[in-house]
Amino acid sequence: MKSDRVEALYLETHNWGKSAKFFQSLGFEIDFATDHSSGLLRNGDGAYLFVAEVPEDQPTGMQVVIKVPAEDTFEAGAPVEVVSPFADTHFGTREMSVRDPDGRTWILQAPSGT
Repeated sequence: MKSDRVEALYLETHNWGKSAKFFQSLGFEIDFATDHSSGLLRNGDGAYLFVAEVPEDQPTGMQVVIKVPAEDTFEAGAPVEVVSPFADTHFGTREMSVRDPDGRTWILQAPSGT
């Protein structure tokens, strides 16, 4: 399997406003914000951050999103445990979840229509 790069970090927060200000103080700029307390921040050409607010009674989490050129980038017999197969996202890509040998879950993101 070949990946292109780390595409994004998906972060959950209990306070979108405070998180956005924190990342802005580190040089990130808001690319867009939604009307449901989330948004995308960028700093140069590197991975972007997508920050989403979750309820106070829900634990926060973080996911690394790895970009792959296409869904069929897996080599035959590759030792990859698929948690969930590729599926369409509401933002125009396809994503799947895989688990590494230490039990961490990773998101692979491919362009739609590959």
